[in-house]
Amino acid sequence: MKAVLALTLALNLLSADPNPGGAHGEGFQTGRTVGVQLSNSSIIISGTGTSGRADGYRIKRPCWYEPGNSAEDMLKTQEELRSWWFHTNPGGTEEDFQKFLEQYKDKVGQDGRWWSPAYNAADPGGMACWSNLQGALWVPEGETPPGGITIAELLEIARAALTVPEPTIELNPDAKSFVNLPTWVWLGNTGETTRSVTATLPGVMSATVTATLDNITIDAGTTADRAEVKQNCGPSGRPYVKGGTFNCGVRYLRASADQPRKVYTMTVTTVWPVTSNVDQSVVPFVYDPVEATVTRDVPVGEVQTSVEG
Repeated sequence: MKAVLALTLALNLLSADPNPGGAHGEGFQTGRTVGVQLSNSSIIISGTGTSGRADGYRIKRPCWYEPGNSAEDMLKTQEELRSWWFHTNPGGTEEDFQKFLEQYKDKVGQDGRWWSPAYNAADPGGMACWSNLQGALWVPEGETPPGGITIAELLEIARAALTVPEPTIELNPDAKSFVNLPTWVWLGNTGETTRSVTATLPGVMSATVTATLDNITIDAGTTADRAEVKQNCGPSGRPYVKGGTFNCGVRYLRASADQPRKVYTMTVTTVWPVTSNVDQSVVPFVYDPVEATVTRDVPVGEVQTSVEG
């Protein structure tokens, strides 16, 4: 029985695409393992949102079964592993090998496919989950086995692969601000403000998630008695305009000389709400927005005046 299981697992490894999913997203943040890295999978991940900053979303179940070989293809592949089977079964006879092949010959001519296990290698529990699945399952046409990939899980895979650009902060004044002087805030190099990822199981189903930059939020890096924050920023902040209305940024009310390193640490967060192309009557979903943060030191000085006698 161990030999049968080992051979079936070997089949999965040999028949799997060595770069499963083609271009796929792998997002990681310090201290958290996130994103998706498909192993032994035929799922293709594509789109504009596969390279950037992930936000920590994790697939609920890190392993699953996927539809794979037809009965004829599976039998052919097993027959091609003949020398490997005898290598792992010293003393095995031709009769033993033919008995082993019977389980695959019996399915030839039937409507259905062999399903094989796949997993998310970016998840710490992915391989352990995968190792508890069977090496292969025969599934009649039109059925999904327990643990088989669903449209809801495909949607989760797309969501886990979704990333957004890491923002950069532009300020005016840039190098140093002063007490009671408006410090305008906006994003630099925003690029595309819509990012999407599609997870596709070829010939079976696909699911797409889309994140759209909606607004930014500002944390002045200090308490309200030391800073007044204007949060009417829109999707990317408000670039400085001479004579314009100040409605996105910070007016620092006290100098930063008494702060650690003599600066305030401003934090700007971009907020990207997420939608999907999957009918919510089929797969109800509510995803938190993708958020990306960046910090910047802001030294704030006193306004110096001189009086001539």
